[in-house]
Amino acid sequence: MPPAPSHPYSRSRVLPLVVLLSLSLLIVCCRGGGPGCFSSFDGRAGQAARVILASTTSTDDTGLFQVLIPAFEEAHPEYRVSVIAVGSGQALALGRSGDADALLVHAPREEERFMKEGHGDVRREVMYNDFVIAGPPSDPAGISGMEDAKEALRAIAGSEGRLVSRGDGSGTHLKEQELLESSGLDGSSDWIDSIGQGMGETLTMASQRQAYVLSDRGTFLSMRQRLDLRVQVEGDESLFNPYGAILTHKARNPKGARALVDWLVSPAAKDIIREFGVSEYGEPLFVPLGD
Repeated sequence: MPPAPSHPYSRSRVLPLVVLLSLSLLIVCCRGGGPGCFSSFDGRAGQAARVILASTTSTDDTGLFQVLIPAFEEAHPEYRVSVIAVGSGQALALGRSGDADALLVHAPREEERFMKEGHGDVRREVMYNDFVIAGPPSDPAGISGMEDAKEALRAIAGSEGRLVSRGDGSGTHLKEQELLESSGLDGSSDWIDSIGQGMGETLTMASQRQAYVLSDRGTFLSMRQRLDLRVQVEGDESLFNPYGAILTHKARNPKGARALVDWLVSPAAKDIIREFGVSEYGEPLFVPLGD
């Protein structure tokens, strides 16, 4: 597959310390078509209805949207998609408030709760990859090759190693907290550096500090040439990482959101997801579900 085509997106980031103000600004920008949100909008507001998609920093950091969104808009020229890239927890909060028409997130337990509480009308399983524990080549905790993620975390805790945590309520952060709890470890321990950042920034900081980090495989692969980190632990069933698309109950553009959610599980979208990253990294960054 050729490299992702250039596309007129502008990036945005929301950090927990300024989440309320930042989210408000992002929503205003995305609804109004101004700068500050991740969008393919090309000035044809009078001809196309905008769909607000709240999604994760991992799908942003890998570049997947630079391929998926133009393909959706080509299939549905009546819509233009703007993406707010935040953690899954913040994306779900936008769905609850009615400030996102659709979601693409990876926090299965929270997604189920979201649906049970009536905040979502439709949920589709779209794709998956897996989490990995990456760390410095020196591997001070001696976890390289371990097959049990919980055992690896206990080894890091008992060594001179440190763990850099997103600490942002994202799907990755929730998975990390789940693994720590099931390992009998305290997620607020002093060997964990919680930084309140997205996946890309967290990987960069872990590399700079020569620390360990839990990452989705897709973002790690897309950044590995810039990182002084190695995958140390992988393959544990507990590291499975599925992504779901949701049509929110309070969607302001429910027709557009439904079209997007349905298209994300279409054969055309699956083909794009299946091939994304193969030519550049030698393996796909995501795998479509339901094949």
